[in-house]
Amino acid sequence: MPSEMVRVVYTKYDGTAHRDYPARRLNEDDLGVWVGVTRGTVSVYHGQPSVEQIPFVLFIPHHAWWTGMFNPPPRTSEVYCDVATPARWEGDTVHIVDLDLDVSRRRDTGLIELRDEDEFEEHRLAYGYTAEVVAEAHAAAGLLFTALGDGSEPFASAYRKWLSAVVD
Repeated sequence: MPSEMVRVVYTKYDGTAHRDYPARRLNEDDLGVWVGVTRGTVSVYHGQPSVEQIPFVLFIPHHAWWTGMFNPPPRTSEVYCDVATPARWEGDTVHIVDLDLDVSRRRDTGLIELRDEDEFEEHRLAYGYTAEVVAEAHAAAGLLFTALGDGSEPFASAYRKWLSAVVD
């Protein structure tokens, strides 16, 4: 039986640390695994100690090239998706390689934005992304751009019940 707590470890393609934090397993459904991070959670961001000031829910799809972070106010992004390699689970630790491209939906306007294309291109060259990685990353970004706007789950309302479990 899986533990209630999981460790979320994001690295960059070259293996350098990106994000590392504990999260509470909230649910697993046919789409993926939902984990919650509460305010005050001690984490590591770009190798530096950090403390989460705003809670969030992370959705880790079973076999997709992205993860989705669902945020309460005052964060300006209601949903922030990292284009990433499919999650790899080792026991209660999930390993994810962040591929720099991000797709977000703004809370106030609903505007959907593709972000960090310059960082993706810089790292594509520096880290030697394979042709498959580049193709999967672009495909995931396109899928997310559409799904964040068309009412697809988990981006429409499925996340709200899990987000309410971590907001104090």
